[in-house]
Amino acid sequence: MGRRAFVIVLDSLGVGSLPDADAFGDAGAHTLDHTLGAVGGGGIALPRLEAWGLGCVEGVASLGQPGRPQASFGRLAEVSAGKDTSSGHWEMMGAPVSDAFTTFPDGFPDDLIAAFCEVAGVDGVLGNEPASGTEIIERLGAEHAAAGLPIVYTSADSVFQIAAHTDVVPLDTLYGWCRAARALLDERRVARVIARPFVGEPGAYVRTYDRRDFSMEPPAATVLDALVAGGVDVVGVGKIGDIYAGRGVPRCIHTEGNRDGMAAVRGLAEEVDDGLVFANLVDFDMLWGHRRDPAGYAGGLSDFDDDLAALEAGGLREGDLVILTGDHGNDPTWRGTDHTREYVPVLAHIAGQDEGRDLGTRPTFADLGATVFEALGGGVWDGPGSSFLEELTK
Repeated sequence: MGRRAFVIVLDSLGVGSLPDADAFGDAGAHTLDHTLGAVGGGGIALPRLEAWGLGCVEGVASLGQPGRPQASFGRLAEVSAGKDTSSGHWEMMGAPVSDAFTTFPDGFPDDLIAAFCEVAGVDGVLGNEPASGTEIIERLGAEHAAAGLPIVYTSADSVFQIAAHTDVVPLDTLYGWCRAARALLDERRVARVIARPFVGEPGAYVRTYDRRDFSMEPPAATVLDALVAGGVDVVGVGKIGDIYAGRGVPRCIHTEGNRDGMAAVRGLAEEVDDGLVFANLVDFDMLWGHRRDPAGYAGGLSDFDDDLAALEAGGLREGDLVILTGDHGNDPTWRGTDHTREYVPVLAHIAGQDEGRDLGTRPTFADLGATVFEALGGGVWDGPGSSFLEELTK
């Protein structure tokens, strides 16, 4: 049997504001501590995350510190010019973003909307403003149902989001609108076009897990590209394939939330003989961070802790490398509804090894990708980032 690595991204799990957070309006944000502090304990127990050493990460005050953490622990600083999904994931795999993506704090310009309407074959759009997805769907859903026009909106991130009710606009049509928009937006450096299908009636609209992200391609070759070129099997779970525009992720499993994602990881642990399983757990960000729901976020952490225990109990084999991390922050107690500029944790556990080490503060998310590259037999990664694999195995 070959070497295996599992990278699990708890989407938006930040562990304290970065030194430059003030430039983003986020000085003082701390997703983990503020989440757990807001529920005041509330019956939330995270025994596996505590045992792995999450409470030992610098700046974390909300969890206990075991005498012998079972994983190596630390935090990663982001060097990319953003606090979004694309920047975080691309940097994680060795392709940091040096030039900020374009954002649209006042909505999209008329010429872009006109071009979109022409290529998508629609007579106009609704919205065209920065908005919370759940709020704008509730506000414009009935008008959308009557007119059949797409609801277009953005956020503080570089995103062109298109919402449509599945009884009004078939999924294939919504995805076609997104592909049409994607073709217009590379030259404007818009990171992602996101399909936001929803169902239900006014007052009870619900977004579905048929969401799709249509991303720009990473700006440089990633660790994923290099692994696949070297014959290493890479399987994505959740929106990983979308984030990298399919590059370096030849196989991806669609999931419906965190619990389903972890079930897929456990299934792959039984199926895959060697290679990388790379998962994104989107509910932390989509359901609880953006909606400013600390109780939901804390409950999701508790569920993840249970799922981590299940992964450990069945599926892992001696020598497997498991890394837990985040891609940005999204403090559910913070003002607004947008991401927060934070460090993210890194917990790295080698199955069969009883004690981890302090990895300290790493200067870039890319150290994670360099570690994965070395662990899977690729030697020294020649892009950004420095492997900490040797520190895990001392």
